[in-house]
Amino acid sequence: MSKRQSSKYKLDRRLGENVWGRPKSPVNKREYGPGQHGQRRKGKLSDYGVQLRAKQKLKGYYGDISEKQFRKTYDEASRRKGDTNENLIALLESRLDAIVYRAKFVPTIFAARQFVNHGHIKVNGRRVNIGSYRVRAGDVIEVREKSKQLAIVLEATQLAERDVPDYIEVDHNKMVATFVRAPGLTDVPYPVQMEPNLVVEYYSR
Repeated sequence: MSKRQSSKYKLDRRLGENVWGRPKSPVNKREYGPGQHGQRRKGKLSDYGVQLRAKQKLKGYYGDISEKQFRKTYDEASRRKGDTNENLIALLESRLDAIVYRAKFVPTIFAARQFVNHGHIKVNGRRVNIGSYRVRAGDVIEVREKSKQLAIVLEATQLAERDVPDYIEVDHNKMVATFVRAPGLTDVPYPVQMEPNLVVEYYSR
């Protein structure tokens, strides 16, 4: 289960953006923040505020990852050769729960983490129940045979609001996906603009 206790849509309203591109997001009707002070005019954010907001948005998009886990991912991205921004996105997109979500096996990233935790997913034929499990290029992810007819799975495959990105190959008849490669920022179909460069600046202070 996700550690988020409050409604996931509160993140949308707090940031003023439809972070997951969901048609039911309250931001589609109310572009102001939650609470009795939500409609007050917002002051201009400081550089730190802009960086913090970018971090909250990226962290929240992947199911509100804990700060400890997100920082650990950033640290690994900064140690790797190449662009830290691109490395960070590649690591986040390599999470098992993210791939289950991208493959449209479930409707939301929160459902993906729960689905993995409950043992419905196998990687290369072996059951894995850790959402943060790092998937490598060429790995095969599949829904367990007993889980293929679950209502949540059948509903997700019919969703028209998002497509499967080209770095994942999916056969929805067999409920099998292959992680082709780790993507770059421009390959990822975020419904809103993500700014990993600001996240890097935040942690580099």
